[in-house]
Amino acid sequence: MIADNMMSEDNGERINPEREPFRFGRPGVECYCQHESGAAVIQLQFLINEGALVSALADDSVHLWNLRQKRPAILHSLKFNRERITFCHLPFQSKWLYIGTERGNIHIVNVESFMLSGYVIMWNKAIELSSKAHPGPVVHISDNPMDEGKLIIGFESGIVVLWDLKSKKADYRYTYDEAIHSVAWHHEGKQFICSHSDGTLTIWNVRGQGKPIQTITPHGKQPKDGKKPEPCKPILKVEYKTTRNGDPFIILSGGLSYDTAGRRPCLTVMHGKSTAVLEMDYPIVDFLTLYFQEPYAVVVLLEKDLVVIDLAQNGYPIFENPYPLTIHESPVTCCEYFADCPVDLIPALYSAGSRQKRQGYSKREWPISGGNWGQGTQSYSEIIITGHADGTVKFWDASAIMLQVLYKLKTAKVFDRNRSREDKGSAEVSDEDPFAIQIMAWCPESRMLCVAGVSANVIIYRFSKLEVTTEVVQLLEVRMQYELNDIESPDGGGGGGEQTSALPTPGASPQTSGPPSHPSTSSNNSDGGNIPCLKVRSTPLKQSPGYQVDLVVQLVWVSGEPPQQITSLALNSSYGLVVFGNSNGLVVVDYVQKTVVLNLGTVELYGSNDPYQRQPRSPRKARQPSGGLCDINEGSATSEDRCKSPTSDHRDNSFSRSRSSSVTSIDKEAREVISSFHFCETFTRKGDSTLTPCLYVGTSLGTVLALAVTLPPAGEQRQLQPVIIAPTGMLVRLKGSIMRMAILDSTGSQLSPVYEPWYEPNITADGEEREKVRKRRPVSVSPSTSQDFSESQYAVVCSEKQAKVISLPSQTCIYKHSITETSFILRADVVQMSQGMCLACFCANGHIMTLSLPGLRPLMDVNYLPLTDMRIARTFCFTNLGQAMYLCSPTEIQRITYSQDTCENLQEMLGELFTPVETPEAPNRGFFKVGEVAAGKASRSLAQHIPGPGGIEGMKGAASGVVGDLARARIALDERGQKLGDLEDRTAAMMASADSFSKHAHE
Repeated sequence: MIADNMMSEDNGERINPEREPFRFGRPGVECYCQHESGAAVIQLQFLINEGALVSALADDSVHLWNLRQKRPAILHSLKFNRERITFCHLPFQSKWLYIGTERGNIHIVNVESFMLSGYVIMWNKAIELSSKAHPGPVVHISDNPMDEGKLIIGFESGIVVLWDLKSKKADYRYTYDEAIHSVAWHHEGKQFICSHSDGTLTIWNVRGQGKPIQTITPHGKQPKDGKKPEPCKPILKVEYKTTRNGDPFIILSGGLSYDTAGRRPCLTVMHGKSTAVLEMDYPIVDFLTLYFQEPYAVVVLLEKDLVVIDLAQNGYPIFENPYPLTIHESPVTCCEYFADCPVDLIPALYSAGSRQKRQGYSKREWPISGGNWGQGTQSYSEIIITGHADGTVKFWDASAIMLQVLYKLKTAKVFDRNRSREDKGSAEVSDEDPFAIQIMAWCPESRMLCVAGVSANVIIYRFSKLEVTTEVVQLLEVRMQYELNDIESPDGGGGGGEQTSALPTPGASPQTSGPPSHPSTSSNNSDGGNIPCLKVRSTPLKQSPGYQVDLVVQLVWVSGEPPQQITSLALNSSYGLVVFGNSNGLVVVDYVQKTVVLNLGTVELYGSNDPYQRQPRSPRKARQPSGGLCDINEGSATSEDRCKSPTSDHRDNSFSRSRSSSVTSIDKEAREVISSFHFCETFTRKGDSTLTPCLYVGTSLGTVLALAVTLPPAGEQRQLQPVIIAPTGMLVRLKGSIMRMAILDSTGSQLSPVYEPWYEPNITADGEEREKVRKRRPVSVSPSTSQDFSESQYAVVCSEKQAKVISLPSQTCIYKHSITETSFILRADVVQMSQGMCLACFCANGHIMTLSLPGLRPLMDVNYLPLTDMRIARTFCFTNLGQAMYLCSPTEIQRITYSQDTCENLQEMLGELFTPVETPEAPNRGFFKVGEVAAGKASRSLAQHIPGPGGIEGMKGAASGVVGDLARARIALDERGQKLGDLEDRTAAMMASADSFSKHAHE
């Protein structure tokens, strides 16, 4: 449901049909509330210009929210016991809330005390005495725009009653033979319009009896013989808005002809002789017309979006939505969170993203402008990156309370989409997402981006401010095929099962993505319709400013076997290297020279020091799924399973992994999977005296191996001479799969990997050569020259069970901590806090823990959130300065903090939801001018009053609570030299009216 509060500049309303309301005001003002019961919200009513909101729920409870505080709270609740709530209405500046029920009765609630009045409009008094049939539930209540003492009541059966509150009787009754869904007044109060279940609209004169003055079937086919049009689908809601100098607007949802099967949901705008049918992407939940002297916009709440339509421009364009409602456009498959990014990064991404905006938006400003921004902000920039099932990558500005999308990258553009028309038609219902993003690696300083997809592909992107057309997309095809072996752990403990014995393949040379015969295609056809490896497009690719593809690396089918999914990924912009691994081994790619540097089986990393006894087995045995978070189903995986999206339903309902240390059942034939990487400049070998480039490799069996990296000199030589990478042996072994590795200096500060500063790649040759001779710039690392042997480093290694700190170059373990015995870690990150470094861990049992570095002393252990589904495991991540995030639902990102500094600043960052404005005079008060006749007392058993946690002692509900809030507001406003005399007078008048009503009602 949505509600407006145009007078008060409170926020407009968006309700998640599940249970959570989101209040949105001006861009940047946002609030999240939730009812404890979890019942669906069925209706909302603002107390206009009073900073309060009434919500009605499906569990027959009504709640009064105080919006005058940054964190809204419930002041009062009323729970109906004997009747079901179907509709609520609160007239402008009135303190009487009308509640219609399923039994056809209307009860009146005093919103000051939130207690029931004795005044009840019974259904049998509302309809004619001669009518014996029950009129059905109340579907509409509203007061005459010119006289609040006259209520129009719509019953589901088709009966409409004009009720006089003072005389307590019906003035007029209107009967139609079709069920009513909604009613709307003409602003003069002399006519009203009804929408019906047969797709018709009826317009009635208030004083006219019998038949409607006009019957309209907006989407019905008019027969030539003058008969009644064919019935259409129900019109669920209608609004009737007049203009100063022209025809009125009739706006409706539903009502389409029954022969429009498969057509998308529509909103119809009728203005004069023109009828515009506006198709929506999702089903319409509710809509609301914004009106100031004449209608100017329509706010449409969809099941998964919020759309605002501009009525003042020809063609009714939509406004560009400033709210972050698009995170669910395609399911999120992975997330990364970066805090304290370079200051020029957000403007660069925003500039590139602004050029992507669709044409055809309204030229006017976003019309919802309530509330004020918070005063506090973070002193550093934060960016969230989300990878999606359709291959999209989105960059979000998370520096403030609200997310703001900066830039959107569509990785699927790199590939040919050669599906047939039939396939395209069923794409929405397919659970297979061949372009889904599985892992992302990003270097904020160099702006290099690398993504790995579920179809065993890796795409490397550079950031450019210039548009370019790539004639041929550079492609590397890599063959990874290894024989399978058994493993026996030397310590007899929880060793894994299968392992790979390398059949090394020489590094692939660059290939164009033209028509080479992909092994995937032939293998796929012979194996009977499994998803093939994606085919890189062979036509020129126009690349807009932003991220532009530099190189595509694909694992190909070999001997009828599909490639294993990629489980780990890392890049280093200073070295010009990307490394990825799976259950077969690892591949290192030099994206500067567009060549494969290393293609190595896991067993070859150990050399002669392999701690496992591996027995030869048949190389054609059925392969087991890799240990990646997306392969969570038990048993062997078919080739189709390996190519399916991580968003498949069956993959979200279990969490058993083929890892030696998993708390679930252990597959004895699990393979050793490459689980993590870390580029660094360190003492690669034991006893080294100089820092050299190095790659640490972590495996699912808890082993950390080191590879020495030898780079050519910078400049022209880097383009010509090969990069040499050689294994140097095992660094350490831990219990459980390796999750995270990092290097600290001798003072305990983190040594971030070196990087290459960003430069514009699409420039002239002379400039390009100048840029390429730039020296790489280490961060927090002295240049790679001779260093005093006594100045050591620390290697931090965290597995899913324990953490160790290794002293370098001696390679001795100096600290060790067992993090969990009964569970396992889902995510671990080495993060920078204001007081130093720490290791942050999120455990599958819901605990968030932090350990000091390098001492591994426990700092915090909070039982925050148990693992309920794979979405949390796949998206949880930590970043610097005490921030973390995860997807708490398919459509919502939850950000959390464990930093005291951020907690103290959070209240200042929240926006103000309510800012009072001058209120115009109310229409004729009618019944309320005269006062209410004796009504008796309400039945105590009908509804139960529940004081809310947000109440203040001594406050008499919302209106009297408003008085207390006004008293506090007056102190603050008086300091600014403003007066509240008029506002207090009006408040006193409201209180007097309330007291008078209360006395008369209970005499």
